[in-house]
Amino acid sequence: MVSPCQSNRFGSPLVPSRGLIVFMLVTLSLILPTLVSANSIKNVKKPAKKAIAAAPKEVQKKLPAFTFDQLVDIARDLAATPYQAAQKPADFLLDIDFDAWRDIRFRPEKALWKGTGRPFEIQFFHPGFYFDRTVRINIIDGDKVAPLPGTKEMFDYGKNIFAPQLPQEVGFAGFRIHGPIKSAEYYDEIAVFLGASYLRAVGKNHQYGLSARGLAVDTARPEGEEFPWFREFWIEAPAVGQKHLDVYALLDSQRLTGAYSFRITPGGETTMEVQSTLFLRAPVAKLGLAPLTSMFFFGENSSPRKFDDFRPEVHDSDGLQVLFGNGEWLWRPLQNPSGLQLNSFDATNIKGFGLLQRDRDFGNYQDLEARYETRPGVWVEPRGDWGPGRLELVLIPTQDEIHDNIVTYWVPAETPTPGVPYRADYLLRWLDPEKVHPPAGRVVSTRVGRAPGKDGRIFVLDFDGEPLRELPAEAQLVPIVWAGEGGEVLEQQAFRNQVTGAWRLVFHIKLAETTKIGQILPDKRPPLELRAFLKYGPDVISETWSYTFKP
Repeated sequence: MVSPCQSNRFGSPLVPSRGLIVFMLVTLSLILPTLVSANSIKNVKKPAKKAIAAAPKEVQKKLPAFTFDQLVDIARDLAATPYQAAQKPADFLLDIDFDAWRDIRFRPEKALWKGTGRPFEIQFFHPGFYFDRTVRINIIDGDKVAPLPGTKEMFDYGKNIFAPQLPQEVGFAGFRIHGPIKSAEYYDEIAVFLGASYLRAVGKNHQYGLSARGLAVDTARPEGEEFPWFREFWIEAPAVGQKHLDVYALLDSQRLTGAYSFRITPGGETTMEVQSTLFLRAPVAKLGLAPLTSMFFFGENSSPRKFDDFRPEVHDSDGLQVLFGNGEWLWRPLQNPSGLQLNSFDATNIKGFGLLQRDRDFGNYQDLEARYETRPGVWVEPRGDWGPGRLELVLIPTQDEIHDNIVTYWVPAETPTPGVPYRADYLLRWLDPEKVHPPAGRVVSTRVGRAPGKDGRIFVLDFDGEPLRELPAEAQLVPIVWAGEGGEVLEQQAFRNQVTGAWRLVFHIKLAETTKIGQILPDKRPPLELRAFLKYGPDVISETWSYTFKP
C-alpha cells in the first residue's frame, strides 16, 4: 500500500457511434470498480406512511409524486427477496453483430418532450447485441408517475429486415439526454445511461471519453467481478427554464441492491449530484464507491514503443489525481502494463479523486477522428466524511484502444453488513483538468528511458504551474526522490526548462541486482515504487509524483 508522506504550505503532511457504442461493448466485460465507507453511512428510515395517510387531503396533494426516500424503500424491499435475472430481448437480437445493432436508430421526432419547450429531451437505445437486457423507464410529471413503454415504432431499423419478427413492445436498453448545451437552437447530447450501471457525460466543448459507474463489486479479485445494473429508472419532467434534470435509478445484482439519484446540470462543466443508499443481500469481499473507467493505450511514458502507430499518444485519460484527507495532492501517470497491476493508496477521509486528461495538445495525438485532446476528466468529490478506506487503481493490459483498461474506485475499510442501509453521496464533475489542479506545481509529462552509458533507467518529469513560473530566475529547487525496494537513486537535479518556462526534474535509478532467473526472465522482477516532488527552501512547491516501474 502506498502512503503519501510529505508536508508543504499547499497541503498538510505528506465518436459518437464508435466512441459511444464500441466503448460500451468492451467496458461491459472488463474489470472495474466501488462503494462507501462505514463513516459515510447514515441510517435510512422508512417514511411514516400512517402519518402521511392521515394528513389532510390538501397536504397530500402537495406531496411529490416520487422521492429518493421512496426509492430507498423499494431498494430495501428488493434486497429482502431473491435476485431475479433481467428480462431478455428476443434471442435473435442477441445474435446480431455490431453494425446491425448500430443501424437501429431512435427516431428523433419521437424524443420525450420533443417540441414542448422543456430544457431537455430524451432518446432511447434499442436492446440487442451486447445489450442483452431491458430496463424499465418511468416518467414523473407533476403529481403523476407512469411507465413509458418501448415500442418498435420509436425506432428506424435501417437495412435490418427483422423488424416484423419483433413484438410491438421491444423495451429499452438505456437512454441519452439532450439539451441546448452549446446553443439555444440545437439540443446536443449531454449524458448517456447504457449498460450495467455505466454512465457518461460531457461538458460544452468535450467529446465522450471515460465512464463512471454506479458501483463495483469484487473488482480485480480472483473469484471474478459481479456487475450490478440499473434495472429501473424514473426520469422527472423538467419545468420550462429549469437548469437541471433529475434521474432516479434502482441498482440490482446477485448480492445487493441500491437506490441512486442523479441531479444532472450541463454546462462548460457538467455536474452530477449523486445520492446512493445500498442494501446487501449477502456479504461481499470488496465494494468500490464512485468507480471510474477509462482507456490508456500508450503515451509519452510508454518506452520502448510497443505499438506501430502513426499517433504519438492514444488515451482517454493520462493520470490519476488524488486529494488526500491530509491536504496532499498526488499525480499517478497511467500505463498499459504487461500484466494486471493493482495499486492501493491509504485514503482515509479522502477529499477528491479522478481520472484526468491533462495533455490537451492536439499535436501529441494527431487523431482527427478521436480528438483525444477534447476528452473530459471526471473528478469525484465526496459529500460528508467517508472515513477510513483506500483508493485502488487497476491497470489492465490491452492490445487495442477499444478496450477500457483503467479503473479506479474508493474502498471502505469495513465492508457493509447485509440488511443495514449504507448511504454515500458525492459529486461527479465532467471537466477540463485545469478546473481541479493542485495549488502547487503539477506534473505535465513523464518520460522513461535507458540511462545512456549506465545501468538502470532515467526519468524525466516536467512540472508546471503558476507557483513555479513565479519563482525568481535565480531560484534553486531541491528535488526529493524516493525509490522503494529494488531501486537506488544515483543522481537527481531540477532546473528550469528554458524552452517552456516550466521546470524539469531528471533522476537516474539503478536497479538492484536480481537472481539468475530474474536475469533470464525480466518479468519475474518485482515492480519498483517511486515518488518525487520539488522543494523551494523549506516549502514543498509541487504535488507528489507517484509511479510504479516494472523492470
